Amino acid sequence: MDEKDVLALINTGRTEVADWLPGRAPVSDIATTLAAMANAQGGTLLIGVAPRTDRPVGVEDAGNAINRVLEASLSISPPLIIPFPEVTQVKSSPMVVVRIPRGMPYVYGLDGRYLTRKGGENVSLLPDLLRRLILERGDVTFESEPVRHATENALDWKQVEDYVASLSGMGGVSAREVLLKRGCLVPHNGELCPTNAGLLLFGRDPQRFVRGSDITAARFAGREMGDVFTRQDIVGTLPHQIRRAETFLIDNLRKGVQLGDTMARKEQFEFPLQAVRELVVNAVAHRDYSIQGDGIRLYLFSDRLEITSPGRLPGPVTLDNIVDERFSRNSAIVQVLSDMGFIERLGYGVDRVFALMSADNLPEPDFVETAGGFRVTLYNRPESADDLEEEPELFGGIFRGMPINRRQEYALDFLINRNNPRITNKDLQEMSPGVHSETIRRDFADLVSRGILVKMGEKRGSYYVLKKQS
Repeated sequence: MDEKDVLALINTGRTEVADWLPGRAPVSDIATTLAAMANAQGGTLLIGVAPRTDRPVGVEDAGNAINRVLEASLSISPPLIIPFPEVTQVKSSPMVVVRIPRGMPYVYGLDGRYLTRKGGENVSLLPDLLRRLILERGDVTFESEPVRHATENALDWKQVEDYVASLSGMGGVSAREVLLKRGCLVPHNGELCPTNAGLLLFGRDPQRFVRGSDITAARFAGREMGDVFTRQDIVGTLPHQIRRAETFLIDNLRKGVQLGDTMARKEQFEFPLQAVRELVVNAVAHRDYSIQGDGIRLYLFSDRLEITSPGRLPGPVTLDNIVDERFSRNSAIVQVLSDMGFIERLGYGVDRVFALMSADNLPEPDFVETAGGFRVTLYNRPESADDLEEEPELFGGIFRGMPINRRQEYALDFLINRNNPRITNKDLQEMSPGVHSETIRRDFADLVSRGILVKMGEKRGSYYVLKKQS
């Protein structure tokens, strides 16, 4: 770090990853900031800044200042091993620059306290955050913990048997042995008990034990959240959630028709479907399930797709190296999803997403760490987004800009283009084989709530007609 970098850091102000102390700062003050940064996202500590004016004035004896830094790092439990401090000349005065790498391997205590960074301050770690950090950095991870009050009966053994049958090289190995090898069952109090990973992957009711282990999927008509939207709450096992999320996207991503050189019609989504699939699988596989009460959010807007996951980037992964670095906080979940064909074990798909977006001449994905999570955004081209409305000319343009999924499109086509005066649940069910009747009911209810259709009659005798447009 040179003089220009030091001055820029000070001008930016104290942050979660930047702080400074006066040249004569005692060992205890240095240790406090070092421990807090080590338990957070790492950072840079400058020694030699005036306390009231925040002017870089340097240190009287750089060697003495470095010794205090080293003494401070050794007073932390366990001892904090960091790169040797640098000495940088700033305005002709020596300053000491201390770097704390991101993704330190342990939870660091100081005099019986556990600290972290909040904004530009050192603060105590709250109990739930401390537990999460211990799980993240310790030998025991949340996914490998046995679930209290859960027995083997909490697992859907039909799903387990299907999974085991799909594995090669497992002949003669029982289903329980496979789950033990995969970290989905563990011995506990003399019995076999499902782990959090086991329940998330094969549980009869995973959300009963791991709150927030779900996906909220929604599509909004414009660029911001509004009253006009389609929403689906996706629960169940992780494989089931991935499949349901994919179905939601196929139904709700806007589509256009592209004519190739041979004039053959080719359906094109507003985003590369494979890129979206990769991001959904990544979110499900790598989110922090110890953060309970908050699930994955999959939001479609007119100009972008946002996928937000609980938990910041794990271990050594940063926004700078996310394309190349390989690390997962959920190795058991990743292994089973890989067995099922959702994940290529050695490559988690981020580089593929970049390539797919580039191939479609779309902007690069945008990755952001939030206070308690991680968000990836895919942008479409606003000019092409208008071209990818669900063929609004079919309906005279009166529904342009509204999110209409494929089944709802069938229903409107049935009423408008085929000149049918009414449509029933049975009619739409026949046009959408394999779709659950409850999904059909929700599609109609959504069109009614938005003033597109009117429901007539009750129960089995009910049907739907177009609402007269003013």
